[in-house]
Amino acid sequence: MKRNRLSALICAAIASGGVRVACADTVVQGAATLVPGSTAFCLFEVPSDDPGKRRWINLGIVQYVEASRTELRIYYGGGSLGSGHEAKIPFAGMDEAAALMEKLRKTAAACR
Repeated sequence: MKRNRLSALICAAIASGGVRVACADTVVQGAATLVPGSTAFCLFEVPSDDPGKRRWINLGIVQYVEASRTELRIYYGGGSLGSGHEAKIPFAGMDEAAALMEKLRKTAAACR
């Protein structure tokens, strides 16, 4: 299934609850007002270890982001006793890391 079609299906599922939502380029009409986004539920897709699955993290719970020469690490969902997680995103160079950071920033800004 193509990414845009999946996004449209997710938007339609949310809208079936009577809420008007805007997801990417898709706007689905429901009974309520427009919901531009929320910092409490702000999804960003990261690579999955399993080729048959897709994975998103909630940017609202990211503690910090760390870049090295070969990968970007996003640390999120931490609490006490080491309960946090990390997402590793490999890349070829710091230019690619900067582009990914810009994409993260834009996604988070859209969730305000």
